[in-house]
Amino acid sequence: MPTREIAPADLPLTIDEYLRKKLMPVEGVIPHLPGIDMYGNTIPDEIVGGDVFEYINFQQRYNIDARINQAQRRAKAYLEPLAAGEKPRNTVDVHVLWMASKPGYTDADGVQYRMAKSSEQLRIAENLRELYTTAGVLIVDAQGHGIIAAKIASTVHDTLHAFLLTELDRSGTITPILFEQLNLRLAQSATARNALGRSMDASSRELATLLYGEIRPNGQFRFVNFGHPPPLVFSAKYKRFMEVGSDSMAQFLALGLEIPEDHPDRNRYISVKLRERMDASDIALITLMGRGDIIFLHTDGVYDGSDEQEGQRIETIIREHEQESAKDICNAILGYAVRRDSLLRQEGHSDEIDDKTVFIIKRT
Repeated sequence: MPTREIAPADLPLTIDEYLRKKLMPVEGVIPHLPGIDMYGNTIPDEIVGGDVFEYINFQQRYNIDARINQAQRRAKAYLEPLAAGEKPRNTVDVHVLWMASKPGYTDADGVQYRMAKSSEQLRIAENLRELYTTAGVLIVDAQGHGIIAAKIASTVHDTLHAFLLTELDRSGTITPILFEQLNLRLAQSATARNALGRSMDASSRELATLLYGEIRPNGQFRFVNFGHPPPLVFSAKYKRFMEVGSDSMAQFLALGLEIPEDHPDRNRYISVKLRERMDASDIALITLMGRGDIIFLHTDGVYDGSDEQEGQRIETIIREHEQESAKDICNAILGYAVRRDSLLRQEGHSDEIDDKTVFIIKRT
């Protein structure tokens, strides 16, 4: 009996192949915003690496219409009083019944609470509408190489998306609460709860940097930064990187290293130092003012910001390709980084090579 040749597609994926497919960007989900051209890619140093790059295409990933309709229905339902003896229909009914069980409760208290919760849903619907013209980008750089780094990056990726669902339900938008929760997820347990949290040295931590941002058609890029190289802005008018005031770009340490001093669980984790809890002022803002202006996002495998000459080389590459698409600019920078890595290997400096990610946002 003849045997069927087994095609590679029939074979089960190895763990590193699975993580590589999961963590690599998919070009088909690039968000399309008027006046904005964007493209990013990542090249792992090994079969799989610790860099994650992902487009957050809100319109494609979530049913925004259905979410808006749900918020509007809840806004109306929350105003309707509960008839005597009727079972609770929603969480607002449950809370009003609890309020009614307390001394001093009046019907006016219940009405006031219902109005507040109804108004909250109307604001959620308003926030959700903004997602029609918003595109997100996530860049994560886990410490190290190979499958362990990929696992850490995958943890950050999956946790962010889980919290993102909660944020859209609760607020209709992304708030600093999400990033505080994500930060705590990578914090080292003081009781060695985490698999790698059994010693105080840095190698025992699941370290990762993160940059999450949202771009709008007007060229505004809002982002949060945990230990990641800051964005660079290339001016089409002046043909160079522009100085962006550091005061306007709040940056925290890598995920898990700082716990807010007022967090109730702060004593359950090992924190390098305590800080104030994030708020809206910690969301940085960059605006692409002119046509052809470019925001260059990257991991330190491409450029760590410490070598001025290296920064000038990348600036030259962008200048030479600035009339081209975001994809072509991205590929030109990655191509340069790959050639530089080849030289490092030849010179015996393979330890200086890291995973490489580039994301280009260009105003057209």
